[in-house]
Amino acid sequence: MEYRTLGKTLLQVSSLGFGCGAVGGILVKGARAEMVQAVARAIELGINYFDTAALYGDGKSEENLGLVLAELGTAETANVIVGTKVRLLPPELENIEQAVIKSVDNSLKRLRRDCIDLIQLHTPVAIERRPERQWVSSADVEVTMAAFGKLQAAGKVRAWGFNGLGESAALHQVITGNVQTVQSCFNLLNPTAGIKAPAGFPFQDYGQLIDRAVAHEVGVIAIRVLAGGALSGSAARHANATQQVEPIASGKSFADDVALAQRFGFLVDEGYASSLVEAAIRFTIGKSGVSTAVIGISTIEQLEEAVAAANKGALSADADTRLEATWAGFAGAA
Repeated sequence: MEYRTLGKTLLQVSSLGFGCGAVGGILVKGARAEMVQAVARAIELGINYFDTAALYGDGKSEENLGLVLAELGTAETANVIVGTKVRLLPPELENIEQAVIKSVDNSLKRLRRDCIDLIQLHTPVAIERRPERQWVSSADVEVTMAAFGKLQAAGKVRAWGFNGLGESAALHQVITGNVQTVQSCFNLLNPTAGIKAPAGFPFQDYGQLIDRAVAHEVGVIAIRVLAGGALSGSAARHANATQQVEPIASGKSFADDVALAQRFGFLVDEGYASSLVEAAIRFTIGKSGVSTAVIGISTIEQLEEAVAAANKGALSADADTRLEATWAGFAGAA
Protein backbone atom coordinates (compact mmCIF):
# COMPACT_ATOMS: atom_id res chain seq x y z
CA MET A 1 0.00 0.00 0.00
CA GLU A 2 1.27 3.45 -0.94
CA TYR A 3 1.20 6.26 1.64
CA ARG A 4 0.81 9.91 0.77
CA THR A 5 1.06 13.19 2.66
CA LEU A 6 -2.34 14.77 3.35
CA GLY A 7 -1.50 18.35 2.44
CA LYS A 8 -0.34 20.70 5.16
CA THR A 9 -1.61 18.32 7.89
CA LEU A 10 1.50 16.19 7.20
CA LEU A 11 -0.54 13.11 8.11
CA GLN A 12 0.61 10.07 6.11
CA VAL A 13 -2.49 8.33 4.75
CA SER A 14 -2.94 5.17 2.71
CA SER A 15 -3.80 5.80 -0.95
CA LEU A 16 -6.99 3.81 -0.31
CA GLY A 17 -9.22 4.83 2.59
CA PHE A 18 -11.88 2.75 4.35
CA GLY A 19 -15.29 4.41 4.06
CA CYS A 20 -17.46 3.69 7.09
CA GLY A 21 -20.69 5.17 5.72
CA ALA A 22 -24.04 3.67 4.89
CA VAL A 23 -23.51 3.44 1.11
CA GLY A 24 -21.18 0.46 1.54
CA GLY A 25 -22.64 -0.18 4.94
CA ILE A 26 -20.45 -2.77 6.62
CA LEU A 27 -19.76 -0.48 9.62
CA VAL A 28 -23.43 0.48 9.86
CA LYS A 29 -25.40 -2.69 9.15
CA GLY A 30 -22.80 -5.45 9.24
CA ALA A 31 -22.67 -8.17 11.91
CA ARG A 32 -20.20 -7.44 14.75
CA ALA A 33 -17.82 -10.23 13.75
CA GLU A 34 -17.98 -9.06 10.14
CA MET A 35 -17.04 -5.52 11.16
CA VAL A 36 -14.08 -6.68 13.22
CA GLN A 37 -12.85 -8.93 10.44
CA ALA A 38 -13.15 -6.17 7.83
CA VAL A 39 -11.31 -3.52 9.86
CA ALA A 40 -8.60 -5.97 10.94
CA ARG A 41 -8.09 -7.12 7.37
CA ALA A 42 -7.98 -3.53 6.09
CA ILE A 43 -5.24 -2.69 8.58
CA GLU A 44 -3.37 -5.86 7.66
CA LEU A 45 -3.52 -4.86 4.00
CA GLY A 46 -2.05 -1.44 4.80
CA ILE A 47 -5.11 0.83 5.03
CA ASN A 48 -4.66 3.33 7.82
CA TYR A 49 -7.31 5.97 7.04
CA PHE A 50 -10.87 5.34 8.25
CA ASP A 51 -13.53 7.86 7.25
CA THR A 52 -16.73 8.15 9.28
CA ALA A 53 -19.25 10.84 10.30
CA ALA A 54 -21.80 11.57 12.99
CA LEU A 55 -24.43 11.44 10.24
CA TYR A 56 -23.65 7.87 9.14
CA GLY A 57 -26.25 5.59 10.62
CA ASP A 58 -27.21 8.37 13.05
CA GLY A 59 -24.00 7.79 15.01
CA LYS A 60 -23.84 4.01 14.55
CA SER A 61 -20.83 4.16 12.25
CA GLU A 62 -18.74 6.11 14.77
CA GLU A 63 -19.91 3.91 17.62
CA ASN A 64 -19.17 0.69 15.75
CA LEU A 65 -15.77 1.90 14.55
CA GLY A 66 -14.89 2.89 18.10
CA LEU A 67 -15.94 -0.51 19.45
CA VAL A 68 -14.03 -2.41 16.76
CA LEU A 69 -10.82 -0.42 17.18
CA ALA A 70 -11.03 -0.91 20.95
CA GLU A 71 -11.53 -4.65 20.49
CA LEU A 72 -8.56 -4.93 18.15
CA GLY A 73 -6.31 -3.21 20.68
CA THR A 74 -3.66 -0.51 20.66
CA ALA A 75 -0.88 -2.57 19.10
CA GLU A 76 -2.88 -3.34 15.97
CA THR A 77 -4.46 0.10 15.61
CA ALA A 78 -1.51 2.29 16.61
CA ASN A 79 -1.15 3.80 13.13
CA VAL A 80 -4.86 4.20 12.39
CA ILE A 81 -6.00 7.69 11.38
CA VAL A 82 -9.68 8.44 11.99
CA GLY A 83 -11.57 11.19 10.19
CA THR A 84 -15.09 12.19 11.14
CA LYS A 85 -17.42 15.09 10.43
CA VAL A 86 -19.74 17.76 11.81
CA ARG A 87 -23.07 18.41 10.08
CA LEU A 88 -24.48 21.89 10.71
CA LEU A 89 -28.23 22.46 10.39
CA PRO A 90 -29.85 25.91 9.94
CA PRO A 91 -30.86 26.36 13.63
CA GLU A 92 -27.26 25.73 14.69
CA LEU A 93 -25.88 28.56 12.57
CA GLU A 94 -26.76 31.09 15.26
CA ASN A 95 -23.90 29.67 17.36
CA ILE A 96 -21.65 27.64 15.12
CA GLU A 97 -18.81 27.27 17.61
CA GLN A 98 -21.12 25.82 20.25
CA ALA A 99 -22.63 23.38 17.74
CA VAL A 100 -19.19 22.27 16.57
CA ILE A 101 -17.91 21.67 20.10
CA LYS A 102 -21.00 19.67 21.02
CA SER A 103 -20.76 17.55 17.88
CA VAL A 104 -17.06 16.84 18.36
CA ASP A 105 -17.54 15.92 22.03
CA ASN A 106 -20.29 13.48 21.06
CA SER A 107 -18.13 11.99 18.32
CA LEU A 108 -15.23 11.52 20.74
CA LYS A 109 -17.50 9.57 23.07
CA ARG A 110 -18.85 7.34 20.30
CA LEU A 111 -15.37 6.75 18.89
CA ARG A 112 -13.89 6.12 22.35
CA ARG A 113 -11.04 8.47 21.58
CA ASP A 114 -9.40 11.42 23.29
CA CYS A 115 -8.55 13.09 19.98
CA ILE A 116 -9.92 12.99 16.43
CA ASP A 117 -7.19 12.93 13.78
CA LEU A 118 -9.22 14.80 11.17
CA ILE A 119 -12.47 16.71 11.70
CA GLN A 120 -14.38 18.00 8.68
CA LEU A 121 -17.45 20.09 7.99
CA HIS A 122 -20.08 17.80 6.47
CA THR A 123 -22.46 20.45 5.11
CA PRO A 124 -22.56 21.58 1.45
CA VAL A 125 -21.32 25.10 0.82
CA ALA A 126 -22.79 28.03 -1.12
CA ILE A 127 -21.69 31.65 -1.47
CA GLU A 128 -24.71 32.63 0.63
CA ARG A 129 -26.71 30.43 2.97
CA ARG A 130 -29.36 28.26 1.32
CA PRO A 131 -31.57 27.13 4.22
CA GLU A 132 -34.05 25.45 1.87
CA ARG A 133 -31.26 22.96 1.02
CA GLN A 134 -29.54 23.11 4.41
CA TRP A 135 -26.39 24.55 2.82
CA VAL A 136 -24.07 26.90 4.70
CA SER A 137 -22.32 29.98 3.37
CA SER A 138 -18.61 30.37 2.72
CA ALA A 139 -18.54 32.77 5.69
CA ASP A 140 -20.04 30.02 7.87
CA VAL A 141 -17.20 27.75 6.79
CA GLU A 142 -14.66 30.32 8.02
CA VAL A 143 -16.33 30.36 11.44
CA THR A 144 -16.39 26.56 11.52
CA MET A 145 -12.69 26.28 10.65
CA ALA A 146 -11.86 28.77 13.41
CA ALA A 147 -13.81 26.58 15.85
CA PHE A 148 -11.85 23.54 14.64
CA GLY A 149 -8.64 25.48 15.29
CA LYS A 150 -9.70 26.09 18.88
CA LEU A 151 -10.44 22.39 19.29
CA GLN A 152 -6.96 21.61 18.00
CA ALA A 153 -5.50 23.94 20.62
CA ALA A 154 -7.55 22.08 23.23
CA GLY A 155 -6.08 18.76 22.07
CA LYS A 156 -9.38 17.36 20.77
CA VAL A 157 -8.52 17.32 17.04
CA ARG A 158 -5.29 17.17 15.06
CA ALA A 159 -6.35 18.61 11.68
CA TRP A 160 -9.44 19.97 9.96
CA GLY A 161 -11.16 20.47 6.64
CA PHE A 162 -14.48 20.42 4.80
CA ASN A 163 -16.63 18.32 2.51
CA GLY A 164 -16.19 19.77 -0.97
CA LEU A 165 -19.81 19.62 -2.08
CA GLY A 166 -22.08 22.51 -2.99
CA GLU A 167 -21.61 25.43 -5.38
CA SER A 168 -18.37 25.22 -7.32
CA ALA A 169 -17.66 28.93 -6.94
CA ALA A 170 -18.07 28.68 -3.17
CA LEU A 171 -15.78 25.64 -2.98
CA HIS A 172 -13.06 27.49 -4.86
CA GLN A 173 -13.46 30.45 -2.54
CA VAL A 174 -13.27 28.33 0.61
CA ILE A 175 -10.24 26.33 -0.53
CA THR A 176 -8.05 29.44 -0.21
CA GLY A 177 -9.04 30.03 3.43
CA ASN A 178 -8.24 28.38 6.74
CA VAL A 179 -8.72 24.80 5.55
CA GLN A 180 -6.29 21.90 5.64
CA THR A 181 -8.23 19.22 3.75
CA VAL A 182 -11.08 18.89 1.28
CA GLN A 183 -13.20 15.89 0.38
CA SER A 184 -13.61 16.10 -3.38
CA CYS A 185 -16.14 14.25 -5.52
CA PHE A 186 -13.95 12.74 -8.24
CA ASN A 187 -14.75 9.70 -10.35
CA LEU A 188 -15.10 8.40 -13.90
CA LEU A 189 -18.62 9.80 -14.22
CA ASN A 190 -17.61 13.29 -13.13
CA PRO A 191 -13.87 13.91 -13.29
CA THR A 192 -14.08 17.72 -13.43
CA ALA A 193 -12.44 18.19 -10.03
CA GLY A 194 -9.31 16.89 -11.69
CA ILE A 195 -9.58 17.65 -15.43
CA LYS A 196 -10.91 20.47 -17.56
CA ALA A 197 -14.57 19.82 -18.34
CA PRO A 198 -15.12 18.88 -22.01
CA ALA A 199 -17.40 21.09 -24.09
CA GLY A 200 -21.03 20.33 -23.34
CA PHE A 201 -20.26 18.31 -20.21
CA PRO A 202 -23.72 17.78 -18.68
CA PHE A 203 -22.94 17.59 -14.96
CA GLN A 204 -21.61 19.99 -12.34
CA ASP A 205 -18.22 21.42 -13.27
CA TYR A 206 -15.97 21.43 -10.20
CA GLY A 207 -13.42 23.51 -12.08
CA GLN A 208 -10.36 21.36 -11.29
CA LEU A 209 -10.84 21.86 -7.56
CA ILE A 210 -8.17 19.27 -6.80
CA ASP A 211 -5.49 21.27 -8.60
CA ARG A 212 -6.55 24.42 -6.77
CA ALA A 213 -6.37 22.55 -3.47
CA VAL A 214 -2.87 21.31 -4.23
CA ALA A 215 -1.77 24.85 -5.08
CA HIS A 216 -2.82 25.88 -1.56
CA GLU A 217 -1.31 22.80 0.13
CA VAL A 218 -4.78 21.49 0.98
CA GLY A 219 -4.92 17.70 1.32
CA VAL A 220 -7.38 15.97 -1.01
CA ILE A 221 -9.59 13.07 0.01
CA ALA A 222 -11.40 11.70 -3.03
CA ILE A 223 -14.98 10.61 -2.39
CA ARG A 224 -17.70 8.96 -4.47
CA VAL A 225 -14.93 7.02 -6.18
CA LEU A 226 -17.40 4.35 -7.31
CA ALA A 227 -20.36 6.76 -7.61
CA GLY A 228 -22.18 4.98 -4.81
CA GLY A 229 -21.58 1.63 -6.52
CA ALA A 230 -22.78 2.62 -10.00
CA LEU A 231 -19.24 2.24 -11.33
CA SER A 232 -19.45 -1.48 -10.73
CA GLY A 233 -21.66 -1.42 -13.83
CA SER A 234 -24.44 -3.18 -11.93
CA ALA A 235 -27.52 -1.95 -10.06
CA ALA A 236 -27.35 -4.88 -7.60
CA ARG A 237 -27.05 -3.91 -3.92
CA HIS A 238 -25.71 -6.00 -1.03
CA ALA A 239 -27.87 -6.30 2.08
CA ASN A 240 -25.36 -4.21 4.08
CA ALA A 241 -25.51 -1.35 1.58
CA THR A 242 -27.92 1.53 1.28
CA GLN A 243 -30.60 0.29 -1.09
CA GLN A 244 -31.41 3.69 -2.60
CA VAL A 245 -28.44 5.82 -3.66
CA GLU A 246 -28.80 9.46 -4.65
CA PRO A 247 -26.31 10.51 -7.34
CA ILE A 248 -23.93 13.36 -6.63
CA ALA A 249 -22.94 15.55 -9.59
CA SER A 250 -23.85 12.89 -12.15
CA GLY A 251 -27.07 11.38 -13.55
CA LYS A 252 -30.67 11.93 -12.49
CA SER A 253 -30.89 8.46 -10.92
CA PHE A 254 -28.69 5.57 -9.83
CA ALA A 255 -29.97 3.60 -12.82
CA ASP A 256 -28.83 6.40 -15.13
CA ASP A 257 -25.39 6.32 -13.52
CA VAL A 258 -25.13 2.56 -13.97
CA ALA A 259 -26.02 2.93 -17.65
CA LEU A 260 -23.44 5.69 -18.07
CA ALA A 261 -20.82 3.59 -16.25
CA GLN A 262 -21.24 0.87 -18.83
CA ARG A 263 -19.75 3.21 -21.43
CA PHE A 264 -16.42 2.51 -19.74
CA GLY A 265 -16.67 -1.19 -20.50
CA PHE A 266 -13.92 -0.81 -23.12
CA LEU A 267 -11.42 -0.46 -20.25
CA VAL A 268 -12.13 -4.09 -19.36
CA ASP A 269 -12.74 -5.38 -22.88
CA GLU A 270 -9.42 -3.98 -24.10
CA GLY A 271 -7.40 -5.09 -21.09
CA TYR A 272 -6.74 -1.79 -19.34
CA ALA A 273 -8.30 -3.19 -16.15
CA SER A 274 -9.81 -6.47 -15.01
CA SER A 275 -13.11 -4.87 -13.91
CA LEU A 276 -14.93 -1.54 -13.90
CA VAL A 277 -14.35 -1.30 -10.15
CA GLU A 278 -10.62 -1.69 -10.66
CA ALA A 279 -10.65 0.91 -13.43
CA ALA A 280 -12.56 3.40 -11.29
CA ILE A 281 -10.22 3.04 -8.33
CA ARG A 282 -7.06 3.23 -10.40
CA PHE A 283 -8.36 6.29 -12.23
CA THR A 284 -8.96 8.16 -8.99
CA ILE A 285 -5.75 7.27 -7.15
CA GLY A 286 -3.81 8.03 -10.33
CA LYS A 287 -4.72 11.71 -10.13
CA SER A 288 -1.81 13.80 -8.91
CA GLY A 289 -2.80 15.55 -5.70
CA VAL A 290 -5.22 12.91 -4.42
CA SER A 291 -3.89 11.74 -1.06
CA THR A 292 -6.46 9.03 -0.39
CA ALA A 293 -9.48 7.63 -2.21
CA VAL A 294 -12.25 6.56 0.15
CA ILE A 295 -14.10 3.37 -0.77
CA GLY A 296 -17.27 2.15 0.91
CA ILE A 297 -17.50 -1.62 1.18
CA SER A 298 -20.24 -4.11 1.95
CA THR A 299 -18.15 -7.29 2.15
CA ILE A 300 -14.62 -8.50 2.82
CA GLU A 301 -14.43 -9.60 -0.81
CA GLN A 302 -15.06 -6.02 -1.96
CA LEU A 303 -12.27 -4.85 0.36
CA GLU A 304 -9.83 -7.35 -1.12
CA GLU A 305 -10.80 -6.31 -4.65
CA ALA A 306 -10.35 -2.62 -3.87
CA VAL A 307 -6.92 -3.06 -2.31
CA ALA A 308 -5.74 -5.24 -5.20
CA ALA A 309 -6.87 -2.52 -7.61
CA ALA A 310 -5.13 0.27 -5.68
CA ASN A 311 -1.91 -1.70 -5.55
CA LYS A 312 -1.82 -1.80 -9.37
CA GLY A 313 -1.41 1.97 -9.50
CA ALA A 314 -2.68 4.43 -12.08
CA LEU A 315 -4.22 3.53 -15.41
CA SER A 316 -2.01 3.76 -18.48
CA ALA A 317 -1.57 6.96 -20.48
CA ASP A 318 -3.30 5.25 -23.40
CA ALA A 319 -6.34 4.54 -21.19
CA ASP A 320 -6.40 8.20 -20.13
CA THR A 321 -6.49 9.26 -23.78
CA ARG A 322 -9.41 6.93 -24.43
CA LEU A 323 -11.22 8.35 -21.41
CA GLU A 324 -11.00 11.88 -22.79
CA ALA A 325 -12.94 10.79 -25.86
CA THR A 326 -15.53 9.06 -23.68
CA TRP A 327 -16.16 12.15 -21.57
CA ALA A 328 -16.43 14.27 -24.71
CA GLY A 329 -19.32 12.00 -25.68
CA PHE A 330 -21.21 12.69 -22.46
CA ALA A 331 -22.86 15.82 -23.90
CA GLY A 332 -26.61 15.39 -23.65
CA ALA A 333 -26.37 12.54 -21.13
CA ALA A 334 -28.01 14.47 -18.27
